[in-house]
Amino acid sequence: MRVVIARFPFELVKSEVQDAMKGIKPEPVTGESVTIGRRTYPVKQVGEVITRQDRRDFTASEVSRALTRLGFTCRDTFAPVPAPVLTPLQNAASLLGSAAHV
Repeated sequence: MRVVIARFPFELVKSEVQDAMKGIKPEPVTGESVTIGRRTYPVKQVGEVITRQDRRDFTASEVSRALTRLGFTCRDTFAPVPAPVLTPLQNAASLLGSAAHV
């Protein structure tokens, strides 16, 4: 499939991307990620391997779009879970270490 990453066209095939990532240890995921086989890689790491370009030359969105079109599962940055909203009484009880719930 023809995709454009950092203004350069690439002919990518899902099996070739899988082969390219074999034996490459995944870096810690801090942003967007892609699942290839049983491993989860940062999108930028995969983009660097398949395009042979520096990571600064392309965006994670470009690579995610291309990998999604090939059939890979891409995930966005994990959003932080918002803290539960407490009433003033519940907040005071938690600050005092009380297990009392009102």
